[in-house]
Amino acid sequence: MKDKDEEVNKGLKLLVKSSAIVFFAFILSKIFSYLYRIIIARFFGPEIYGLFSLSIVIVGWFVAVSALGFTEGIVRYVSLYRGKNEINKIRYLFRFSSRILFLSTISTAIILFLFSEFISISLLHNQELLIFLKIFSIIIPFWAFSLFFLSVMRGFEKIKEVSFIDSIIQNFSKLILLVILVFFVGYHSNAIIFSFFFGIIIIFLLSYLYCRFKIPQIFLEYNLSKKIKKKISGKFVSYSWPILFLGIISGIFYWIDSFAIGFFKSATEVGFYNAVIPIALLFNLAPEIFLQLFFPMITREYSLKKIRFIKEVSKQIGKWILMVNFPAFLLMIFFPGVIINILFGSEYLVAENSLRILSFGGLFSSLFIISNNLISMVGKTKVLFYDILAISLLNVILNILLIPKPFIFGIDNSLGINGAAIATTISFIFFNLLFLFQARYYTSIIPLKGKMFNIFFASIIPFFALIFLKKLVEINFVSFVLLTITFIATYTLLLFLFKAFDKEDIVIFTSFKKKIKMMF
Repeated sequence: MKDKDEEVNKGLKLLVKSSAIVFFAFILSKIFSYLYRIIIARFFGPEIYGLFSLSIVIVGWFVAVSALGFTEGIVRYVSLYRGKNEINKIRYLFRFSSRILFLSTISTAIILFLFSEFISISLLHNQELLIFLKIFSIIIPFWAFSLFFLSVMRGFEKIKEVSFIDSIIQNFSKLILLVILVFFVGYHSNAIIFSFFFGIIIIFLLSYLYCRFKIPQIFLEYNLSKKIKKKISGKFVSYSWPILFLGIISGIFYWIDSFAIGFFKSATEVGFYNAVIPIALLFNLAPEIFLQLFFPMITREYSLKKIRFIKEVSKQIGKWILMVNFPAFLLMIFFPGVIINILFGSEYLVAENSLRILSFGGLFSSLFIISNNLISMVGKTKVLFYDILAISLLNVILNILLIPKPFIFGIDNSLGINGAAIATTISFIFFNLLFLFQARYYTSIIPLKGKMFNIFFASIIPFFALIFLKKLVEINFVSFVLLTITFIATYTLLLFLFKAFDKEDIVIFTSFKKKIKMMF
């Protein structure tokens, strides 16, 4: 038992080691990403920002379709074959999937280019969207292959490099290009298009070059019989094709909202709604910090039948995610207007209640995304596929019911962007409950710990203090920052008083502290 505990601690230390790097990469990434969106939103206004957001939604769907689920499939099978030291299978799989992706991405790009006028004018009734879609259609192969190469790197557990390229370089390059084009060259809305376009090209080149020169073994020839190759490709495709829909629908909970708002309302309201989506997506920060290495790690351990290790690590990460996200949830509930005003300006305050609503869905989703990874670990992607079909249908129906402007008995019952937020939140809750129960059925693992209750108890005092102070203090930027610092400090102290930390946390804190000292 002692050896097993040491193994769990070793795995947690490895997660924290990579997570420390991912953490700082994500912080910089979010800063650059938000600055990029803030410049667009403030400089160009809600309508152009809405057009940009709509175009990213549409192109993102086409990228997800063209990727065929291979970007997630390659992570699992590279990790699986690495655990068994079967490098020949990795080489074959890499070459097989690359060839298929080349054909699918080129075809998808051509389809979007040809149908961009129909989508822009006939479907969404917006002529200005056309130029966005035509130019963005060209980057589909580069976007899909950059995701593919980054997934290969994840499979080889090159988390630091993935974080640097995907999180820092990508967002920084887009931001710099946008600033240069807007403030120095003088381009207008075209600056948005070209900055995003060349940002994707840069990531494609960097991810490819890293794989080519740092993981050269995947480009070498393989020696496998036709029977084995057929078996490998069959398993890979069988695992990956349901993830094609998972990739589409994982974004659809926010994207279908933007598309539906654009269809029933206007690009301006899409712009308002897309001011709060990036804020709500902050709930993904904590899971992403840990899950970059978590999935390839548990897949490798699953190949070695180390179920206890997977169970303990899953529960510990679930607790860490709650510990980070719960105070963020309370701040978004009590100060949504301040957060929106600071980032995007007073013009976007109409989306204040939408942020409150999305915060519930974001917190809930962040807690149970681990269950999603556990289901993928055991290869039950078809289960995920059926989940997606059911929940996406629910999401679409709710958007159709809640966004438009029906008049019943002379009363305007439209919920608009708030209706979109409600649809997404309800869908998120049902979606993740399915993940939770199915992960329990297939793996006997529920990524929850008893110590999580201590986290809720530790938040009660600062929670009521926020309510009290909100009535006494005029809320502006300075007071919000001071209240936030006070809230987090009190919350952290109470975590210790309520004994929310356990022995694994102490080991991790010590490891994390050493890692920070080495970095600085």
